[in-house]
Amino acid sequence: MIVLGLYITIFCAAFILVRLGARKMMVRHDFTSLKTVTFGDESAVRSDRWASILSVLTLFLLWGAFTGSNWVPFHAPGPFIGDTEFTYTMEAPDGARDEAIVHARVFPAGETGDRQQVEPGTGFAKNDSIALAAWRSGLVLIDKNDEITRSDGARVVEIDGQSVSPGSRVEVAHGTVAVTSKGSLNFVPDAGMQMEPIWLPAPEAVVARFKEISTRGYQNFTLWEHLFWSLFRVIVGFLCGALVGIPLGYAMGLSNWFRGWFDPIVEFMRPVPPLALIPLVIIWAGIGESGKIILLFLAALWIMAISARAGVSGVSISKVHAAYSLGASRWQVLRHVIVPNSLPEIFTGARVAMGVCWGTVVAAELVAAEKGAGMMIMVASRFQLTDIVLMGIILIGVIGFSIDILMRKAEDWLVPWKGRT
Repeated sequence: MIVLGLYITIFCAAFILVRLGARKMMVRHDFTSLKTVTFGDESAVRSDRWASILSVLTLFLLWGAFTGSNWVPFHAPGPFIGDTEFTYTMEAPDGARDEAIVHARVFPAGETGDRQQVEPGTGFAKNDSIALAAWRSGLVLIDKNDEITRSDGARVVEIDGQSVSPGSRVEVAHGTVAVTSKGSLNFVPDAGMQMEPIWLPAPEAVVARFKEISTRGYQNFTLWEHLFWSLFRVIVGFLCGALVGIPLGYAMGLSNWFRGWFDPIVEFMRPVPPLALIPLVIIWAGIGESGKIILLFLAALWIMAISARAGVSGVSISKVHAAYSLGASRWQVLRHVIVPNSLPEIFTGARVAMGVCWGTVVAAELVAAEKGAGMMIMVASRFQLTDIVLMGIILIGVIGFSIDILMRKAEDWLVPWKGRT
């Protein structure tokens, strides 16, 4: 909730700053800027580069701040590191009480530390010490050194002057102490607001892992081989889905018979997630490359068919009538009217299909794959190598985003009339 609140605050501040400041210094003089009516017009809405830059920068700063990264100038409160202590009061069966001090040494995660050497004291409750890593807990076995133990009827009644009983928890300096059901003491140092590296590593740890795997490889293949095979599977599966889906969508948009015949199939398969088809694909095509390609093909097929059908159905009938009135044949109407006006919908569907294929390839590579980004992520997750998992996710996202940018550029080049007709 704190991270979400900070993100919303930064978003609002950046929006106001760009709107009132930087935008006034960067006035555009292009086709969009000449429009008098822009609200609700998709062609008048373009990605604000300042917003994109600030968005990425905000995510990076939040990531670094809540992981203790050395790459950011400020950090969220981190876990307690150092020496601390608390006292506990032991009550003997005869009602006599004695206090002892527990010295706790907390060292950084991933390192080792030794317990402090302390004097046991003169009472029946003896001083003790523990050593533990940050984000971990330490159990104080008071029976090991106290003269009167729990088996003799002794019990802990106070911690730092606060009354306790089995199952209770109290706040102490730099942490909390819980009394277990058997009467032992469990010390948990303050975790702060930073994430433990096993859950979210710092940016520099991910970059270091990227450099390591780039040179040494992972699971008998280089990083570039893993990425190549994932990209190859996605492109082949997407192209196969587009080659079948686009003609199918055109046929459904132009023919009542084709629409009636294929519409139940397309609408039935459209909401079925590709991951649900994995068992069936394994039965049909096995666990080799063909099975993965088929799964990605099915992931793209229905999206491309629906986008092509929507593109044909969205063509203005006045344009079709105008073409016929000028003596155009049905083929010429298809070639010069329907296809050009349906391309924007097809490109939109292609971008969606490519994103779905990227999301599906990870699952497809979990099934007996020897190489691929998904396989690399899954193997790393089994050994809790979060930095490799995060690196793989970032690389998949970067490649997917790069492909989307290329598809946008291709759309601008092939469909320059989008939003202008």
